[in-house]
Amino acid sequence: MKKIFLIFLLFFTNLYADDFKLEKIIKGFERPWSISFIDSQNLFITEKTGNIKFINLNEKKIKNVIHNLNVLEDGQGGLLDILYKDNTIFVSYSENRSNGMSSTSVASANFSKERLIFKNIFRAEPPIKSGYHFGSRLVIKNKHLYVTVGERGQGMIAQDHTKHPGSIIRINIDGSIPKDNPKFVNKKDWLPEIYQIGVRNPQGMSHSPFDNKIYLTNHGARGGDWFGTANFGENYGWKILGWGGTNYSGTKIGPKWKPGFTKAIKYWVPSIAVSAMTIYKGNTFKEWNGDALITSLKDQSLRKIKFNKTKFIEEKTIFKGNVGRIRDIKIHENGDLYLLSDKGEIWRMYK
Repeated sequence: MKKIFLIFLLFFTNLYADDFKLEKIIKGFERPWSISFIDSQNLFITEKTGNIKFINLNEKKIKNVIHNLNVLEDGQGGLLDILYKDNTIFVSYSENRSNGMSSTSVASANFSKERLIFKNIFRAEPPIKSGYHFGSRLVIKNKHLYVTVGERGQGMIAQDHTKHPGSIIRINIDGSIPKDNPKFVNKKDWLPEIYQIGVRNPQGMSHSPFDNKIYLTNHGARGGDWFGTANFGENYGWKILGWGGTNYSGTKIGPKWKPGFTKAIKYWVPSIAVSAMTIYKGNTFKEWNGDALITSLKDQSLRKIKFNKTKFIEEKTIFKGNVGRIRDIKIHENGDLYLLSDKGEIWRMYK
C-alpha cells in the first residue's frame, strides 16, 4: 500500500513539474538585461553593453535602435531596465558621470522603432565610482514611476536619507516630485524623491493588480536575499540588518530583523541570487494568479511564492537550469511567460 502511495505521489509531482512547455523564441543578444512588450508581437530588449534592440516575434528579427544615452558599462552597470507605457519608453542605466563615476539614472523618450531621443528624469546623487549594486528596476503604478536604486556597494549609505543610493524612489512619470512623498508628510529630512530606504540591490520589482501594492526582490550578501513590499516612508535596515546573511569575509553584519524596520515576506539563507520577478495574472497559468514568480541567477531557477498579504505560505521551484540564468520575466497579454536569459535568448513558457 505504501509503495502504491509513493508511486501515486511521484506521478503527480512529475505532472506538476511538467505541466508547462518551454520554447526558445530567438537568440543572439549580448548580455541582455530587460524586456518590455509594446504590443502582442513587438518588444524592446536592453543589453548591458548599451544597445536597445527592437524585435518582432513574427519576423524573429533583431533591429538596433539608435539612442543618445551616455551609458557606462562597468561591472554590474550598463543599460539596464526598459519599460514601455502609453507611447513612452523609460530606461534605467548607469550613467557616465566622468572619471569613472556613475549613477543609477532614469530617462524617457517618445516611442520610436528606429531612434530614441532620451531625456533624464531622475539621477541618483551622489555619483559613485563603483561597478556594484545599481538596482534599476522600473514600475509604473497609477501616475507614479517607482525606481530601485542600489547602494553601489557602499553599505551604510542606504541609511543616509540625504543620498539616493540604497533606496526606493517614487517620482511622477514626467520626472516631477509627488507632493505626497514621505518628505512632505512625515520625513522632512529625506530627499524629496525617496519613498523607502535601507535596501541593498533590488533587481526585481512588480506591481500587483490584485492588491495594488509594489513588490520587490533584493540581493543580500552571503545570504539574506528577500522578497517583500515597498512601503511608504519605511526602512529595510541595510546595513544595520543583515537579513540572515554575513559579509563575504564571513563576519557578521547584524540581526536578520528587529522592530522598527520593514520585515520581508520571505528570506533566503543561503543566497539564491534573486533577480527579476512578477506577480502573475493571466489565463495560461490561472492557478498561479496572485502568486509571485521569482527568478534566481545562482541556480537558474524559476520559483513560485504563495503568500497572503505579508504572510509567506509556500515556495515551489517550477524548474531549474532549463534556460540558464534568468535576467527578466514578463507576462504576455495572453498569459504566457517570456523569460530573458543571460545566454542571450528569449524563451516562451506556455501550456
